[in-house]
Amino acid sequence: MTGEKAARVIDYIDHIIEAIVRIENYVNGFDQASFMESTLVQDAVIRNIEIIGEAANKINAVDVTFWETHPNLRLDAAYKMRNSLVHGYSTVNLITVWNTVQNDLPVLKTEMTDLQNRLL
Repeated sequence: MTGEKAARVIDYIDHIIEAIVRIENYVNGFDQASFMESTLVQDAVIRNIEIIGEAANKINAVDVTFWETHPNLRLDAAYKMRNSLVHGYSTVNLITVWNTVQNDLPVLKTEMTDLQNRLL
C-alpha cells in the first residue's frame, strides 16, 4: 500500500475507533432495557454504527484488497449493517443493535487499534 493510501486507510481507521468510543460513552451505564427506552441514545448509537460502516467501505474503496487481507475485521459486515440501518430505517432491530454494541464493537475496537498501531 502506498504512503497516500496508507494515510487514508489510517484516517478511516481513526473514524471507526472514534465512532466506537462515542458509542461506548453513549451507552455507559445502560443495560438493554434502558437502551430500549432511550430513543436519543438509540439514534446516537445507530448514527455511529453507520459511520463505522461507511468508513469500512471507504477503506475498501482506497484499497480493494484490504477486506480480503484482513478478514478477521469483518468490515464487510459493518458495511452491510450500515446499509441495513440506512435503508431499513423503519425496521431496525434494536436488540441486534444492542448485541452489536455489546459483543462486536469491543472486539472491532481492539482489532482496529492494534492495526492502527502497526500502520503508524
